Amino acid sequence: MSSIEVPLCEEFCFDQEAVLKAKKQQLTDDEVNKLADTFRALGDPTRIRIIQALRHEELCVCDLSCVLGMSQSAVSHQLRVLRNLRLVKFRKSGKNVYYSLDDEHIVLLFDQGLDHIRHE
Repeated sequence: MSSIEVPLCEEFCFDQEAVLKAKKQQLTDDEVNKLADTFRALGDPTRIRIIQALRHEELCVCDLSCVLGMSQSAVSHQLRVLRNLRLVKFRKSGKNVYYSLDDEHIVLLFDQGLDHIRHE
């Protein structure tokens, strides 16, 4: 990113009513931490690729390994991070483990981000 100067107020003053309203709408510390963890997890290119691969159907770890060109161990490590944050879920079928996105919110979050970067 380029260094862009951010304009600041020339004189310090504040709107007490607006400040009180904004303070009442703040998130709890727990919500802030969980949201930050989620966005941190989504900030990894490999995890973005995993989410993209799982957007339309569940895939087993072997499938994900082939799609991403990574070892099953490396994919598993990334899936563990996503699973711990409830971004993906899994089910076992025989000797295979299949992953899918946890719910529709993940698709919406992903699509919103994609729309944002594609917006001119």
